Amino acid sequence: MAVRATVSRFPIDSDVQEASGVPWGITVTPFAAKDENGQAPVYGSDGHLLPRCENCYAYFNTYCEPDQWAWNCSLCGTLNGLPSQAIARYSHPQSCAEMMSSFIDLELPLEGSEEEMLHARPVYVAAVDLSSSEEFLELTKSALQAALEALAPGSLFGLATFSHKLGLYDVQGPIPVVKNVFIPQDTEGSLPIELEDVMPLLQFLAPVDTCKDRITSALEALRPTTSWERTPGAGQGLDGVLMGGRGFGVAMEALCNYLGSEYGNTFALARVFAFLSGPPDYGPGQLDTRRYGEQYASKGEDADRALLPEQTPFYKDLAAVAVQAGVCVDIFAVTNEYTDLASLKFLSIESGGSLFLYSNTDDSTLPQDMYRMLSRPYAFNCVLRLRTSTEFKPGHSYGHFFPDPQYENVQHIICCDSYATYAYDFDFANDVGFSRHASEQPVVQIAFQYTVVVPPEELSGSGLVSSSRGKHSLKRRLRIRTLQFGTAQNLNELYDGVDPEAVLSLLVHKVILASLEQGVREGRMLLHDWLVILTAQYNEAFKLLQYKNGSSSITAQIDVAFSQCPQLQPLPRLVFALLRNPLLRFHEEGVHPDYRIYVQCLFRYIVLSILYLGYSHSIIS
Repeated sequence: MAVRATVSRFPIDSDVQEASGVPWGITVTPFAAKDENGQAPVYGSDGHLLPRCENCYAYFNTYCEPDQWAWNCSLCGTLNGLPSQAIARYSHPQSCAEMMSSFIDLELPLEGSEEEMLHARPVYVAAVDLSSSEEFLELTKSALQAALEALAPGSLFGLATFSHKLGLYDVQGPIPVVKNVFIPQDTEGSLPIELEDVMPLLQFLAPVDTCKDRITSALEALRPTTSWERTPGAGQGLDGVLMGGRGFGVAMEALCNYLGSEYGNTFALARVFAFLSGPPDYGPGQLDTRRYGEQYASKGEDADRALLPEQTPFYKDLAAVAVQAGVCVDIFAVTNEYTDLASLKFLSIESGGSLFLYSNTDDSTLPQDMYRMLSRPYAFNCVLRLRTSTEFKPGHSYGHFFPDPQYENVQHIICCDSYATYAYDFDFANDVGFSRHASEQPVVQIAFQYTVVVPPEELSGSGLVSSSRGKHSLKRRLRIRTLQFGTAQNLNELYDGVDPEAVLSLLVHKVILASLEQGVREGRMLLHDWLVILTAQYNEAFKLLQYKNGSSSITAQIDVAFSQCPQLQPLPRLVFALLRNPLLRFHEEGVHPDYRIYVQCLFRYIVLSILYLGYSHSIIS
């Protein structure tokens, strides 16, 4: 778990914070194997026995003040009693992870029987668009071949196709067989038959170990849907607009319900790879792409803002269905036409998946991206909780997650890999600020509960292997990071501890939020105004303003390069690069609206060191 604060020393009070002009917050990469300094967590067991504060529910950590029978919470100061079991454990502190490090990873007991846990195999389903070109299908085949090489042994794989019909492939027999169900053209329609009645799910999901050759044969047999194959209505559209018969919406809905029948039994998380060659234009979930050509028709409205909101809640609602079914959807769009990713993005980002966009098949890195994505470890069914000491509190939170409907500062993450990064900004809880006593420093605690699928070869140390050879196991873990920060008494101390990478990450989140709510123009103004304010506050703090009284005017020499503070010097260049990035450039400058949405999703997810390097590269080029 890597944690980066925008300032290494927190502002002593709200006056210092407001006068600094620097965003105050942190970024968190919870599933990173090591912290920001390269240190791994101390591993342990019995996470459910870890003492918690009776007042704020924070976990016991190395910053607490333990006594023989009690401990003081490092966040709220409450005195808590220690249970007898904890007293016995803490009499040997070298054997307790929470006594050895402030960065720990503890195993939790799983609910359910041992047999249920062992049946949770990794499940992957490819949904391929056949209303496409030969070049698109060849690229998709290469990507899926790369995926098959990256999948862990024991994984289950299913192949589905969609156009004006939904096809399910059975590759467990001697010859691959496909069964098709026609998709209704009506936007309110549904499939005439349940997919379980078309093909039993366990017949559709094939073991990769034994069926890889037949899966490859089925992929090689894929061909684009020709015009004469489509139903008479498939080629017709709304108000005479030609439609290609791409029934993506109902296909995804049917697959989520199909897989959901075995959620918690055959699998703990299923990943669907959706390969799309254009906008959904047939059946439920179809999108009207005419708004791309009409974006300048409304006078007085930000033309770029007109294409940022979704035009239908269908895919946002479908994401909720996917979450309930234990399905994570990754969308791979290979197209140079307007596809309305503003509407489609919710299906991927809110189900825990990723959104990829490629403008053509010739230069696409889709196969390499698939292999890298599947080679990375990932966690699922995650819960992220941030707690702070009483003087301050989290403000906004940023990232691809579901906020808990009941508890504040609790986020649910469906699927999380080692690059997924989230951000929080802070506010003071009162006008007093932090204590000036060194013994009472601000504390942040991040708790991350997650589940991982453990392959059979990693169970060699347990007694499960002999009775469950070839089966996967689930492990539930609790990762906790507790950090204590110093305080900056003045602006000079605050500026000396600025982390430009963390500042950039928080700024990007704020700018994206402003762009989505008020338009790209407003996002640019927010960023520009922030840099102006920071420059003014810096010059005031370092007493650099030198006024010269002339006969008719007053001029001032202002340091816009932050020459007195090396930590601030990268920020003007980074802001310039951000203003020139497709994220904040206008459509008339050649930025496609789908590409802007893709960049927004990428920057809200990516680890900040990669983001920083990307902007540094854009400055150089």
